[in-house]
Amino acid sequence: MSWRILTYRLTGDQSRDRVAVWRELRRVGAVALQSATWAIPAGDRFDEGIDRAVSLVRRSGGQALCFDVSASEDTLAALEGLFTAEREAEWVEFCAECDKAEAELTSEIDKQKFTLAELDEEEHNVDRLRRWYRDLRAKDVFGTPGASQGERRLKDCTQMLEAFAERVYQARGRP
Repeated sequence: MSWRILTYRLTGDQSRDRVAVWRELRRVGAVALQSATWAIPAGDRFDEGIDRAVSLVRRSGGQALCFDVSASEDTLAALEGLFTAEREAEWVEFCAECDKAEAELTSEIDKQKFTLAELDEEEHNVDRLRRWYRDLRAKDVFGTPGASQGERRLKDCTQMLEAFAERVYQARGRP
């Protein structure tokens, strides 16, 4: 896999602009190598994120430089390791959020709070997890071990939500 390096300079103390660039790069899965220097795999999905980050830098009056990397095997392995470690950390966070969603559903079942408003809230929460899962899966180009656990955890949450929905409809007198 080929890599790209983005480095940029923003003028003055533009924390809003710095945060916007940082958020865009994190969103697409770039790995921070040092302040204002990021590595990201090359490829359409990743390149679009780099383009958005470069646009943000330029709109703020800064300068961005993007390089295609030709590196030794050791360097490429190090970049893959950094990238994979960040994806694994994201999967851990994702699974923790699945735990919270299941705990919330369990709490509502224990309280027998079978209302349409509660069902709507829980559906929104699981939909958020589904979107997050799709985003993580798209970034996880090296297939970290946490991906399979994340898939199982999302499936568990979805099944629990379906069971909760059944209880809500039964409580409303509908089969």
